[in-house]
Amino acid sequence: MSTVGRPREHDEATAAALLATAERTVEARGLAALSVRGVASDVGTTTRAVYSLFGSKDGLVVALGARAFDLLGAAVATLPKTDDPAADLVQAGLVFRRFAREHPALFMVGVQRALPSRELWDRFRGAASDALRILHERLERLAARDGLGGRSVAEAAWQFHALCEGLAAAELRDPAMCPDPEGRWRNALDALVRGFAVSPAATDGQPATPAAHGASRAIPRPSNDAP
Repeated sequence: MSTVGRPREHDEATAAALLATAERTVEARGLAALSVRGVASDVGTTTRAVYSLFGSKDGLVVALGARAFDLLGAAVATLPKTDDPAADLVQAGLVFRRFAREHPALFMVGVQRALPSRELWDRFRGAASDALRILHERLERLAARDGLGGRSVAEAAWQFHALCEGLAAAELRDPAMCPDPEGRWRNALDALVRGFAVSPAATDGQPATPAAHGASRAIPRPSNDAP
């Protein structure tokens, strides 16, 4: 009998439902509470569906990590590009804030790598590199206007990511700490991005050596240790 046109037993809709349920479970009760049986039961399907689509509980966790960077990268990629690349980067940082607030479980699993083993991170590292490449493209526009002060795009991306991750972790830990958290983010991001134009300070008593004009413009291949 021909199978042309026959729907797959476990399709993308099932995968999306399982992943959304897994995310809710981790957000509500932590990664330790995640189980194949529990997720399948909540969705109203079988454990076979989970194993067919994700391979194992670890595969489900890997999919959560990859989804974190897929969402983040897609959101930054859709931002409009204006004549002010510095302001555009501030907007990219605010996208990071919205992502962390709307998906705290994905932030924990993907960005902070709160994982049971390093091997799981290796399995969604590619998704992180893809998202990082989109940030590199935004920073390249700033580099084209000599706005990185001699820093490489990769170094500026690491600093940008570190600030965003730290701000997100602080806000999620204590949401009431600041009456205007978005304003705090905007001020911190603006200070960092505008500060990129200043050459890095000298270290160990040696004067800072600015990179040759335009040297920071090339987009380095994202390293295996993406932020």
